[in-house]
Amino acid sequence: MGVLFGTDGVRGVANKKLTAKLAYKLGMAGAYVLGREGRRPLIAIGKDTRISGDMLEAALAAGILSVGGDCLRVGVIPTPGLAYLTRSYGCCAGIVISASHNPVADNGIKFFAADGYKLPDSVEEEIENLVLTDFAFPQPIGGDIGRVFDETATPEKYLTFLKEELNVDLSGLNIVLDCANGAASKIAPRLFADLGAAITVLHGEPNGININENCGSTHTGELQQDVKSRRADLGLAFDGDADRLIAVDEQGNLVDGDRIMVICGLYRKEKGMLDGNKVTVTVMSNMGLKEAFDKAGIIVQETKVGDRYIMEEMRRNGGVLGGEQSGHIIFLDRATTGDGLVTALELLRVVQETGQPLSRLSAQMRSFPQTMVNVRVENKEELNTNRDVAKAIRFAEEQLQGQGRILGGVAPRGTEPLVRVMGEALDEQKLKEVVKKLAEVVAEKLGCGLVKS
Repeated sequence: MGVLFGTDGVRGVANKKLTAKLAYKLGMAGAYVLGREGRRPLIAIGKDTRISGDMLEAALAAGILSVGGDCLRVGVIPTPGLAYLTRSYGCCAGIVISASHNPVADNGIKFFAADGYKLPDSVEEEIENLVLTDFAFPQPIGGDIGRVFDETATPEKYLTFLKEELNVDLSGLNIVLDCANGAASKIAPRLFADLGAAITVLHGEPNGININENCGSTHTGELQQDVKSRRADLGLAFDGDADRLIAVDEQGNLVDGDRIMVICGLYRKEKGMLDGNKVTVTVMSNMGLKEAFDKAGIIVQETKVGDRYIMEEMRRNGGVLGGEQSGHIIFLDRATTGDGLVTALELLRVVQETGQPLSRLSAQMRSFPQTMVNVRVENKEELNTNRDVAKAIRFAEEQLQGQGRILGGVAPRGTEPLVRVMGEALDEQKLKEVVKKLAEVVAEKLGCGLVKS
């Protein structure tokens, strides 16, 4: 990844790292790079509900217009909805302003190509290079300056796609929705009600600053309690931009992304709808997922962490289902990116057509206990070259005796001076002992005695 672009666009604290000036430059560079086919570029812009979205939208639009591109402003829309609308309206690109599940102070700018897929690394690098250098962008005048078009019908267009493409009858279901005060707040209640479900909405009143605030897919406690107290059939929790889904069964238990993939993957296998007979996940998916798919004869492809790597693997080697434990799940025969609403409808299809409660469907996978210790170190670069650490990892895995693993070996974590020591195994007590000892070795050998739990 580059200086600006990470695995999921350009992110940072709005008006501090992610400034209006930077957004303006990204708008110029994006329009210049993505609109070079000889016709006037048209770029769709959508956003989630956080307060800084208006500022960044205005700056992005100004940058696009200044190099002769046009903007199609679609307002608040889930990230996958923006991807769908980009190709539906024939735009040369789409931009969504969102920091997903992050707190309100953060925001992000993510580009989609004309086909609705995320940009290749090479194109992001080209945009980044133009932003970081003194490139002389064109400065059209008169009628060649771009203009803004506001398209108020876009939520309806996306809603129609979800209802007609997925075609799921939800009659008889009692569902509690947690919309995270985000981009799903208006569209999700309408979608599930229109399809026949009785719904209760939690956190569906965004005010610009309450997005993801103790709610949504990363804070499910209230949803779990509400599902039980209302005796609902299930609950659905979205994140701020509605590209993730975490479910709750009728007993109030979490059904995470791994379990959702198992439920949908086994169902599709039975119905002959699992193209390639494979599912793509990251190395962080629970061993229970692989166990469940192995029993069913389904191939599991693993990638490094990040939905972009899942998508790249799926497009390269086939398959229609992939995702992460966090609930970011891709149904490639339905959408070009992870879509929480699509995931919800695919999950509910299984519930309706099998007639089984979500708890029973979820029980098709057993979860291996996981534990993690963060170790503060002086130099993360030594991680892959230190022989003592490598020996300790091998010893730790031997101690688990084939009934567990150290996830990803030992992995650096973000931009902080931390490494992540994480493992999973059937014997939880044994696992905690093994991970703790490994973390102590990592702390000792990489120059810092502090183990941060």
